Amino acid sequence: MRAIFSVLGLLVVVAIVGLLAKKQLSAGVAPATPANAPAGVVVPAGTPRQQVQQFEQAVQGAMQAPRDLPDEGK
Repeated sequence: MRAIFSVLGLLVVVAIVGLLAKKQLSAGVAPATPANAPAGVVVPAGTPRQQVQQFEQAVQGAMQAPRDLPDEGK
C-alpha cells in the first residue's frame, strides 16, 4: 500500500513538472512587433546570430581602457 502511494505521488510530481515545462517552452517565442508600434519600440534586425554579433560589438565599444595603477612609492 505504501509503495502504491509512493508511485502515485511520484507520477503526480512528474506530471506537474511536465506541464510546467511545456508551458515554459511554448512561451519561448517572442510576439511579432506590429507595424504601427510606438516610436520608442526598437525592432531587432537580422538573424539571431547577427543580433548577437551586434550586441558583442556594442559591448566592446562601451568598454573602457583599464586605468593605470597609482604609484605607491610616492
